[in-house]
Amino acid sequence: MKLVNDYRLILVMCLTLGLAPFYPEPHLWGKLKWIAGGANGMQFMDWFDVIVHGFPWVLLIRLVIVKLFSKKNA
Repeated sequence: MKLVNDYRLILVMCLTLGLAPFYPEPHLWGKLKWIAGGANGMQFMDWFDVIVHGFPWVLLIRLVIVKLFSKKNA
């Protein structure tokens, strides 16, 4: 459980796996634009890419929310 709450590890995952490959644009950004455009022609592998490259960002958002609410309740 400590790994899921380690902000340094999550930031490294976001900057590496979450954005790789970096050129010509981050992979996740391209997939999100594709989904916003209607996701025409997306196959299972494309959706899997969104999940894999988006997971570190979900962890980061979760960690921020947990830290914000834990400080308010403390």
